[in-house]
This record gives sequence, structure tokens and C-alpha cells, in this order.
Amino acid sequence: MKIVRFLDETNNEYLGKPTSDGKAVVLTPQDAEVGERTIQKILAPLVPTAIIGIGLNYKKHADETGGKYPDYPIVFYKGPNSLQNPFDPIELPRGLRSDQVDFEGELAVVIGQTCKNVTPENALDYVLGYTIGNDVSARDWQMHRSGRQWCRAKSFDTFCPLGPVLTTPDEIPNPNNLELVTKINGEVVQETNTEDMIFSVAEIISFLSGSSTLMAGTVILTGTPSGVGMARTPELWLKPGDQVDITISGIGTLSNPVIEEAL
Repeated sequence: MKIVRFLDETNNEYLGKPTSDGKAVVLTPQDAEVGERTIQKILAPLVPTAIIGIGLNYKKHADETGGKYPDYPIVFYKGPNSLQNPFDPIELPRGLRSDQVDFEGELAVVIGQTCKNVTPENALDYVLGYTIGNDVSARDWQMHRSGRQWCRAKSFDTFCPLGPVLTTPDEIPNPNNLELVTKINGEVVQETNTEDMIFSVAEIISFLSGSSTLMAGTVILTGTPSGVGMARTPELWLKPGDQVDITISGIGTLSNPVIEEAL
């Protein structure tokens, strides 16, 4: 099942099953269907309790950056302020300026049940569903201005678009066999299968839950494949007027335009 969080024409918020005519069948917390509403605006599938990112988790991405494959998942956090809706703009920072803003198309996992110390064998039992994320990153801050700590560079406003839907696990039995394509202005810049991950989705969940409680509503960004802007020659940075489209099989396409932050 695909679930969308949306506003109707009266600005009321709902969760629903999207139909082909711009409407959605509204769902109650018990997943009961209670009528239909028109989708006026699509929102991020949820407001996360936490946003956890995994760095350097695709073999070809590690290769293109010259990094060795990590022994354990590389973990960072994005601030809740970074959340952005589908179709709403990614804002290039101008107050605390960045001129090297990069795209990172990613499979995003939503935890549905609070858990701790789960094994890789049962980790997927705690997944509510899957969506698409863009781990937007200010590389000048990431690499040179923050002591190589990543959180500042990845937590500017609008730096975590999510959506457009949440796909439940019954439609994605194996999250490590999905096609992922990122396009900038219609040109393919990332193209891979999630089987290229160094650590599988189940292994990531197990690791993150080790001696640590993963809250329901946590979003895990599972890493980006090769093709990011900083690894290209010449480098490719987002600029005003760009359009970023990230497609993952079984989920859909997350689309966001790019603008400058208004001061």
C-alpha cells in the first residue's frame, strides 16, 4: 500500500491512499477507509522523531570519493528543521552561505515500532515503510568549515526532502533490490540498484538499535550511490532554477526545485 500525507482544499491534513484522479481515500489510525478527499498539497510522509543518516554506504560511491569501505556504518544526524515536502524548494543557504550544495538521492526507511537491540534477521519487522530522501549537503561546510563534522552541513533548512509517498513493506519485500535514479534538469546523474549498499537495510537497523532505542517515526537515510556533484569533473553544484528528481522503483519520484534562500 502507498500512503500519502496531504492537505485538502480546506487545508485539513490527512493520511490516505492516493488514487489516479488527484484524490486520496482517507485512512484512520487503524487503517480504516473513511471517505475520499481531494489532494491540494502533498506533504512529507511524516514528521520524523529523528533523522539519521548513513554515510559512505555504496561501494561505487566509496570508490569515487577515494574512501575505504567502513567497518561499521558511518552515522550522522540531520536536524528536524531540514525536513522539506515534495515539490517545495530546496533553498541554497545565503545567511550562512554555501556555494557547494550537493544532491544525494537515497532510500529512506521509516521505523514503525520503537525497538532496541534487534538482530539483522528480524530488523525489517520494525519497518513501517519506505520513501525517498534527498540528503542535501553543503560540501564547503562539510569538508572545510565544521571540523569535518557533518551535521552542520546537512542540517540547513530544506536539506531533507522526503516523499512523495510511504510504501508499506508488503510491496517492497527486499529493500536491497531497488532501482534508484537521480536526475538534475532531466539529466541522469545517479543510477544504481540498492544491492550496491555496503551495509544492508537490515544491518543498518540492527546497528542503530544496538544499546540504543530507535523511536517509532525515526527516518533512516541509507546512503547515496555514486554520481554526487563533488565527485564529478567538473564538480556539479545545485544552482537556482535547477530541478532535482529522484526515482526509486516501487515508491515513485521525489521532485524539488532549487532556489536561493530569501534574506
